Amino acid sequence: MTRITARRKVVRLTVGGRRTTREDVLAVEEPLEIRVNGTSLAVTMRTPGNDYDLAAGFLVSEGVISRGEHFFAARYCAGATVDGENTYNVLDVSLAPGVAAPDPSLERNFLTTSACGLCGKANIDAVRTRSVFTVSDDPVLLDVERLTTFPDVLRAGQAVFEKTGGLHAAGLFDAATGELLVLREDVGRHNAVDKVIGWAVKEDRLPLRGTVLQVSGRASFELVQKAAMAGIPMLAAVSAPSSLAAELAADVGMTLVGFLRGDSMVIYAGAERITGGGRAADDVAGAEGAATSAPAALAGSAVPN
Repeated sequence: MTRITARRKVVRLTVGGRRTTREDVLAVEEPLEIRVNGTSLAVTMRTPGNDYDLAAGFLVSEGVISRGEHFFAARYCAGATVDGENTYNVLDVSLAPGVAAPDPSLERNFLTTSACGLCGKANIDAVRTRSVFTVSDDPVLLDVERLTTFPDVLRAGQAVFEKTGGLHAAGLFDAATGELLVLREDVGRHNAVDKVIGWAVKEDRLPLRGTVLQVSGRASFELVQKAAMAGIPMLAAVSAPSSLAAELAADVGMTLVGFLRGDSMVIYAGAERITGGGRAADDVAGAEGAATSAPAALAGSAVPN
């Protein structure tokens, strides 16, 4: 399957009146219906590619599976159109024997929230009760200088973004060595994270202790929720987190870093895990100032929020 990019004729126009026509490369966006044991569970708009990882990561995020052995098999459904053509947009996951399938009544909820996340205090409580992994007891430490290298490493690996300028990215780093373990791109930041987590399912690496999830945009509640469900103790973003994301990170004991650009950052939760830097890592007095200057900082963002 190679439908990651598409070409389209566009018109480029300048204020000076110069008008040129050329072909542009766009990131593909198509729906993916995820079925579990033949029953439709969710539909999400995604960039095709690594769909098995996307489905596995989504099921981890929703508390359906927590180990690689729970994900028995997956296949694209043939005859997905009236003329019998396989669109590769319907994926049916078979769970291992003994693994409970999700409640079919949740389908409507997944259809409306898979692209935009969840909200509310009830969902923070749900993460705590549903996740089989804890991140608060992860003793991982990370030097501030090593952390500042992660955005550039992530950006250098964004091959499709280089062509289109239109994809988010998520990368999983080993905190001890700084090694980039896996990178995934997608039109949706939540999908990119699910693809990273799904890779870990396939490699039987859950829980992802001692790792850092680096994302190219902002840190929403949903991204913190997904990281917590996979046992990831640290999440770093080049842009701002939401208030609920910071609340959830503090609640589950996760380190949350925002505005990670150049040689500076703002730590919103779990500052004790960030070492070095010449001053106390838990001094977050500058957070308000950093947030105030966000528009200027965001001007150089590699990926739109």
